[in-house]
Amino acid sequence: MIEVICNDRLGKKIRVKCLEDDTIGDFKKLVASQIGTAPEKIILKKSYTTFKDHITLADYEIHNDTTPSQRYFL
Repeated sequence: MIEVICNDRLGKKIRVKCLEDDTIGDFKKLVASQIGTAPEKIILKKSYTTFKDHITLADYEIHNDTTPSQRYFL
């Protein structure tokens, strides 16, 4: 179980608990349940990379030791 920090770039941060084997699509559903937005409208990015729904968090090297410079945007 890992905890990922998501930032919507408007100042709202949430912490989402998930597994490294979860796909980005599964992760979007977890985020959507916490913020009340449809998963189809959520776009996850790290820097200029947009994450694709069928790739796992581990493949994108998203781990529990998320530092403040590694934020995942909605």
